[in-house]
Amino acid sequence: MQLRKSERKQAKIKMALQGSSGSGKSLSSLLLAKGLTNSNLNKVAVIDTENGSADLYAHVGEYNVLTLQPPYTPEKFIEAIEVCESAEMEVIILDSISPVWDELIDFHSKLPGNSFANWNKVTPRQKAFINKILQCDAHVIATMRTKQDYVLQQKDGKYIPEKVGLKAVQRDDVSYEFTIVFDIDIKHFAKASKDRTNLFSGKPEFMINMATGKRILEWCNSPIKEKDIKLKIEESLSLNELIKVYNEHPSFQLPLKEQFSTKKVQLENLINPQNFSSNGINKNAQSN
Repeated sequence: MQLRKSERKQAKIKMALQGSSGSGKSLSSLLLAKGLTNSNLNKVAVIDTENGSADLYAHVGEYNVLTLQPPYTPEKFIEAIEVCESAEMEVIILDSISPVWDELIDFHSKLPGNSFANWNKVTPRQKAFINKILQCDAHVIATMRTKQDYVLQQKDGKYIPEKVGLKAVQRDDVSYEFTIVFDIDIKHFAKASKDRTNLFSGKPEFMINMATGKRILEWCNSPIKEKDIKLKIEESLSLNELIKVYNEHPSFQLPLKEQFSTKKVQLENLINPQNFSSNGINKNAQSN
């Protein structure tokens, strides 16, 4: 048992795409996979539960398809992932994982006895499935269907259901397991509702393409230490140099926002004509 300093090593991304039917989750997943493999779709496998929809996008390239038939049990998905691992796939697309939850809910409804206690027979199966995704030695992209979510609001002494937005068809806490979760609307625009990479947090909505996958691959393959980026910021001698550091390391833009801003102000003061006296000496330097 030994303590060590934290360090991000080469990672395998685990991400989820959630949206309604027709939002473009399948195509977006393939474009991400194309970027993650540098266009080598021979190393991409789609585990398809959507009635053969994976074959609709063959124009993207020659990827592999493993079609599952009902019932969509967690055990069947685990076996399918293991088949893809044995074939040395670099990206595994699970399209989609919503049928797994539908299957477990159906299984739970048919169990005799106490409904609450019966979750002890369901939760371990769901957990084994999610653990397989997280422990898989490949990039994993999981898609999830969304449906309209409702809450009960009291009005005139009665409880009335009101719409509160879309909810993924999966266990409520499943999004916590993924590094990135993209919400895709019916116009195919994506926005990150969760992003531990900080590549997409707080950014405007956009359309997922191959370049998106390449950015994520760069993050996975760059075990850069924060102290190294801080040193680059400090050593920047011009705004152009600072901007270059900022753009080259998007995953550090938010964590090191204060350092970037402070250095930017320093460099702007150096080139601001108002900070110079008539003899060309920087007033800030004189005051120091």
